[in-house]
Amino acid sequence: MTPAPLPYRVVDRHDETHDTVTLVLEPSGEALSPFATGQFAMLHAFGVGEIPVSVSRLADRHRLTHTIRAVGAVSRALCGLRTGGWVDVRGPFGTGWDTAAAHGNDLLVIAGGIGLAPLRPLLDTVLAEPRAFGRLNVLAGARTPADLLYTDEFPAWDKPFGAVTVDRPSGGWTGRVGVVTTLLREARFTPPDTVAFVCGPEVMMRATARALIHQGVRPDRIQVSLERNMRCATGHCGHCQLGPLLLCRDGPVVGYHQAEPLLTVREL
Repeated sequence: MTPAPLPYRVVDRHDETHDTVTLVLEPSGEALSPFATGQFAMLHAFGVGEIPVSVSRLADRHRLTHTIRAVGAVSRALCGLRTGGWVDVRGPFGTGWDTAAAHGNDLLVIAGGIGLAPLRPLLDTVLAEPRAFGRLNVLAGARTPADLLYTDEFPAWDKPFGAVTVDRPSGGWTGRVGVVTTLLREARFTPPDTVAFVCGPEVMMRATARALIHQGVRPDRIQVSLERNMRCATGHCGHCQLGPLLLCRDGPVVGYHQAEPLLTVREL
């Protein structure tokens, strides 16, 4: 982890949806240490502030790819960056997806909304070495068809088993409608030999984990990515505390056997 921010230049940008942008960043000099899948960086919009954003692709050792949804002042400023713009970056921070624990097992990769972004590097890893894993299932949900991310990559994810659902169909949508847990009925996996990776809104992750446990997947084989108010990203300020965990240091990826007793406490 590099304690001081380093300058990165925007070398490419892609509008994913009406409020979500993917930025590809390249160091102007010294590069940050390599990131692991599931880790995040602190991105600084000059004159506005700094927010944590997970990496959404790790195809290049030095370049960073981040998918950002405009929901606040800092994220709106970052989404407004054009090619050639600059951003200061700190990182890498936090824990990543434990793909080694999934070797030889069936995989469930389950995303809700922008939660697909931190899972995309994991999918890249699994698809690059398919013989190391069992059956892959990719289940994704979004509010509307217009909110779906990375639609051009769906064919590659669909080859093992992929399914997409939306809460509110529109624009001639002919696909599935409903919450993402309804897709579990179609997935192909053996519960005792399955590892699940889940990212999305907290209510969605709780419901998904409970459904998986009900089907026989062990809680310690369900990995979730948790969010809290991360400020320093080094475990010192305490803003991201969740019970005994400091999520910038002990998370964001944790096993559901750790997360379950914490997520059931109101306002924790």
